[in-house]
Order: sequence, then structure tokens, then C-alpha cells
Amino acid sequence: MALARPLRPLWLAVRLLLAPRRDLAVRGPDEPLPVVRIPRALQRRQEQRQSGRPSSPRLVLARPGPLLISARRPELNQPARLTLGRWERAPLASRGWKNRRSRRDYFSIERAQQEAPSLRNPPCEGRFAALGLEPRVLHALQEAAPEVVRPTTVQSSTIPPLLRGRHILCAAETGSGKTLGYLLPLFQRLLGRPSLDSHSIPAPRGLVLVPSRELAEQVRAVAQPLGISLGLQVRELGGGHGMSRIRLQLSKQPPVDVLVATPGALWKALKGQLISLKQLSYLVLDEADTLLDESFLELVDYILEKSHIAESPADLKDPFNPKTQLVLVGATFPEGVGQLLSKLASPDSLTTITSSKLHRIMPHVRQTFMRLKGAEKVTELVQILKQHDRSQRTGLLGTVLVFCNSSSTVNWLGYILDDHKIQHLRLQGQMPASMRAGIFQCFQEGSRDILLCTDIASRGLDSTHVELVVNYDFPLTLQDYIHRAGRVGRVGSEVPGTVISFVTHPWDVSLVQKIELAARRRRSLPGLGSSVREPLPQQI
Repeated sequence: MALARPLRPLWLAVRLLLAPRRDLAVRGPDEPLPVVRIPRALQRRQEQRQSGRPSSPRLVLARPGPLLISARRPELNQPARLTLGRWERAPLASRGWKNRRSRRDYFSIERAQQEAPSLRNPPCEGRFAALGLEPRVLHALQEAAPEVVRPTTVQSSTIPPLLRGRHILCAAETGSGKTLGYLLPLFQRLLGRPSLDSHSIPAPRGLVLVPSRELAEQVRAVAQPLGISLGLQVRELGGGHGMSRIRLQLSKQPPVDVLVATPGALWKALKGQLISLKQLSYLVLDEADTLLDESFLELVDYILEKSHIAESPADLKDPFNPKTQLVLVGATFPEGVGQLLSKLASPDSLTTITSSKLHRIMPHVRQTFMRLKGAEKVTELVQILKQHDRSQRTGLLGTVLVFCNSSSTVNWLGYILDDHKIQHLRLQGQMPASMRAGIFQCFQEGSRDILLCTDIASRGLDSTHVELVVNYDFPLTLQDYIHRAGRVGRVGSEVPGTVISFVTHPWDVSLVQKIELAARRRRSLPGLGSSVREPLPQQI
């Protein structure tokens, strides 16, 4: 009886093993066997449990050759020759950055090429003369900007239709030469038109509308040498002043041919009947996405009502009844802008020209993202600036832009840099107009190598001497990031560009993940797709 007890479990096991065979005998040899399907997710979990690895997306293994993404953890590197599929899950280096344990982590989007995309394989064999510009305009360009020897891709695509009288919407990456692209046709158009000097108040024939005083000063600095060579007067009308100062600016003789103005100052001048737009034949909205934003839209609408926008190129041929040719340029045109543009001109009369790099991460600029605590940012910034100062002493060129999200942060950070004996300039929107005037110009001229600023210095300003952009505060939108990063790697830049961004808050991490994903998939940044569809000639 004692021997029978241990044999009972063995007998049960044998019975269970033989049961399926008996079932098969009952079913018959021709009946199909039952199929047991195991879910793929359960199989993957079992494989990971057996291999001892945690549940994580498939990692891209590093391969020999240049990298597109280099991370602190080498297994998250992505080779430059690897392209992820549209539905393939990307192994983001920033995926766990919302956890505080991820601090001091970092990754970089590496430089894929040395030359700006807008200079690669331009059409028309690299000559301005082939674009239809008159010899007088070409001579003025050679005198004013002898360093400009060939047109960029954007200029080659915008100048011919502008000379034909078309309304233009030009959406292209920062630093691609958009300013000269609309100024040269503007001056050629004015040369062929008589000046109807029958008004007692200034009546410009060309108007360039810009969102900030700094950008107005820069556009005037580019346009004025061209105007002097052609015998045309260029004047600037900046905001931040009262009516008496505006009246003084407009009362200068001789009469103005081209006016570069901000919406607020021009609105005051129109309301006070200090200026007339009845002779206007060429209107440019530079940084059009900003001018069409809620902060400027009411002022811009009033200015457009005073302008006589031509319905077709045929309306521009009568020199004694001037109609206005409309030009809109910008580096970002997010969703929803197309509805506003439809109010300015009919779709049939508007030629849209976009760059293949619009809303994309610039391939010739190295961009590094560092996950830091808020208290660590000052130490990291001081270390970067001191390292840059040592590089300057060895003879390397290049200046630094440090972006903050508020004027108070600019001021506070300036006191910190003063304590560390780091010389710098500051530029922020709460400064008086007299104090802001010329600060960016002094930075351009090299009186200081470091500029602390808000986003007031991020849009449109030419910065060919800037080598490094530091986002001390990460920008609040992807549009702001594009414009800040666009201060380096511009056409004509003498130094390679680098962007370093400090990532602190969870909402910063969300934007960084979108940037990293777009870079890994080589796609445009999400949420910035606009209604502009016509691309520039494909670049190789």
C-alpha cells in the first residue's frame, strides 16, 4: 500500500499525456488538428524575458561611417545612411527625458553637409544677368555687395516672376537670400516708373513692411547702398516713437522712394495723414507669418486697405495709375495662414514658391540638446561662454547669441555674466527705443562677441558672423526654434554653425521629441505644414 501512493501522480501524468492520442484515434486520421495561436505581443514579451532585456523599442545599431544622430548612449545612434520608414518606430534618445533621472543626458543632430542648401546647384548657371535684371541694377549690386557673385536657389526662382509682375509668396528656409530676392526687382520696377511728385506729403513708391525695428534697420542697411547707386532714396520708419518723431523722420528731404517701416509706426503716420500710399506700386510683407499674426493683423489690414493691390499683372502696366504688386516672404508658414492669404490676393494671381528644406532641420548646422535641471543651466552656460572665449583668443572667428524667453531673464542673466567678467550686450523688447537702436548693429560690427536676447533677434536678422546659438530657455514653439536656429549657417556665413539647447521642462521635452523624430525620419516638423505646395527646383 505504501508503494502505490508514489505511483499515483506518475499514473496521472501518463494518463494526461496519452489523452490527446486517444482523442486523435477517436477523431480519425483525416480530420484537421486543432491550431493554437499565440499572440505576437506575448511571444515578444517571452523572448525579452528569456533574454533578460527590458521591454523597449528596437534599437538601431551603430554602423561604421558618419552619423545622423549621436547620443550619449551609443546604441541610440543613427547612421547617416539609414532612413527610418514612415511607420517604423524610432528609438528616440529623448524618450525618457520627462523623468528627472534623465538629467545630464544629451544627443546631437550632426552636420550632414558643409554648404547651405540654398547654394547647392542653383539654376541659370549661377548668373544674375540670366534672371532678367537690367545692367544698371547689376552694376548697383556689384558696387553695394561685391561678395554676392551668384544667385541662390531662392533668388533664381523668385526674381523672374517678380519682374513679370506676378504676386509672389516665397516660403524658404532662413538665410537663403530672400531679402535681395525681392529688393532687386523692386528697384528695377521703380527705375522704369516716373515719380509723380504731386503730393504735399511723402508718397513712397515701394514699401517693405517688417515686424521689428531691428529688422527694419537691417533691411534699410541692405537697400540703401543699392538705392544710392541707382539714385533712389531709401528711408526707415521705426516704431517706439511719438508723432513728433515720426513727423520729423518723414519731413526729411528729398522725398522717399522706398520706405522700410514697422506696422505700428506706419499706422500712426497714415492716421495722422503724414504719408500717402496712393503712388505705391510695390509692397513687401517680410516675415509675413508674423505680420499676419493676431498681434499685427489689425494694423496690417488697415495698411492693405490704403494700398491698391493689383488684380492681375496687366493692372501694373499703367504708370500714371499705379497699382501695387504684392510680395510675401517668410521662413515659416504654419497651418491656417493660407486662409489669411486668400484675403490679400486671389489664388490665380498668387505664385507660390517654396523650398525643399522649408520647415525642416537644417542639414548643415549641428544641433545639440542637453537635458538639465533649471539650477544647472547657469553653470553650463558660463562654461560654454568661457570655452568660446578661449577659442576666440586662438584666432577662431564667430560670435554667440544666447536666447531667453523673457526680458527679465535677459536682465538677470546679464548680471550673472557681469559677475563672471564676461563682456556682452543685451537686447530685449522692454528696452526704450533709444536704447535698443543700434544694439544689434554694434553686435554685428564686433564690439561684443556675446548677445543676450529674446526672440526679438530671432526673425529675419542677418547674422553671418554668428558661430553659436545657445537656447538658454528652450523656445515655446517649433516656429521659434526654426528662427533661432536660422541665425547660424546663413548664406555668406564665414564660420560653421552650431546650436546648443538646454531642455528643462516637460513641455520642452515634448518639442524636442518632435524635432528628433523629424530629424530621424528626414521629414518636416509636425504642425507646420502649410497650403504652399509648389516646390523650388529639386536639389541634388
